[in-house]
Amino acid sequence: MRPDPLRPYPLPLTPTPIAVAHVPTQASHSTQRYLSNGEAANFLRLSPRTLEKQRVIGGGPRFRKFGRRVMYALMDLEAWADARSFGMTSDPEYTEATAARVRPNRAAPRATRKQTGASTGLRPRVA
Repeated sequence: MRPDPLRPYPLPLTPTPIAVAHVPTQASHSTQRYLSNGEAANFLRLSPRTLEKQRVIGGGPRFRKFGRRVMYALMDLEAWADARSFGMTSDPEYTEATAARVRPNRAAPRATRKQTGASTGLRPRVA
């Protein structure tokens, strides 16, 4: 069972002299909404596993760690998605972005046990 996602504390309705000095401004990051891995995946219409892989490999949205929790700021998810918007598939930026993601050919033949000299685990035949 996953714990509830972190949410910012609500500001007091009547500001006190101490709270006035701590009222967040528009540029402050304290008013950001954070989403868990599953919520962020739903927001982006991706699999949660895809976001997990992108955290390890790279190329995914920025994330934050709060103890063991991985959280995504809604603003970061939107910025990441906006950076991947293109007008058409023949757009030069699109072709450059997809060319960087193409993996090398993995269809190289593998060596067999006889070629590597590895043991098959069986006793040799006695003639």
